[in-house]
Amino acid sequence: MGIEFVLTTLVIVATPGTGVLYTLAAGLSRGARASVVAAVGCTLGIIPHVIAAITGLAALLHTSALAFQILKYLGVAYLLYMAWKTLRDKSAYTADVESSPRSAVQVITSGVLINVLNPKLTIFFFAFLPQFVSAGQPSAVLRMLELSAVFMLFTFVVFVAYGVFAAAVRSRVLTRPRVLNWMRRVFAGTFVALAGRLALTDR
Repeated sequence: MGIEFVLTTLVIVATPGTGVLYTLAAGLSRGARASVVAAVGCTLGIIPHVIAAITGLAALLHTSALAFQILKYLGVAYLLYMAWKTLRDKSAYTADVESSPRSAVQVITSGVLINVLNPKLTIFFFAFLPQFVSAGQPSAVLRMLELSAVFMLFTFVVFVAYGVFAAAVRSRVLTRPRVLNWMRRVFAGTFVALAGRLALTDR
C-alpha cells in the first residue's frame, strides 16, 4: 500500500462533509459515546458504495441518468430532513443527558443513510480504487477490498477524532443559550447547503 493512497485517503476523509457534520453534531449534542456511534454509522454507510464499485454497479449509476438522479434526490431530501430535524429538536442540545436520548440504532441508522444516499460516493470509489490496483492483477478484487477496508478504517478514526473533540467542548457550549441557537442554525444551514450542492452536481 503506497503512501499516495494513504495521503489521498486522509485528505478525502478529513475534508468536512455530511458525515463529519453529523458526527460533530452527535458529539456536541449527545457526548463522546454518541459521536463514536455516529462514526460507526457513517462508516457502515460506505459499504454499499464499495460493493457497488467492486461489482460494477457504479458503472450503471455513471451511465444511467435516471438511476443517478433518483438516488441523488433521495439524498437531497434526507439532508433537508436532517436540517429540519436539527432546527426542531431543541431537546437534543442540552446538558441534561437524560432528556430523550436517541438509541444507538437510531444514531447508526441516520449515519448509514447519510452516506448511502450519496451517489457521488459510489462514483468516487469507481474512480478512486482502480488508480491503486494494477491492470490485470489476478487478485484485483481482493486488492480493492483491502483498500476499501483501509479507507473505512481511516474514516472511522478521523470521524471519532472529530466527534470526541466536539464532545470535549460540549459542556462549555451547552451552557450558553445563544451559542446553542447559533449552533442549531449553523448545522441546519450547512445541511441545506450540502443538499443544494448535491442537487446541483452532475455525474
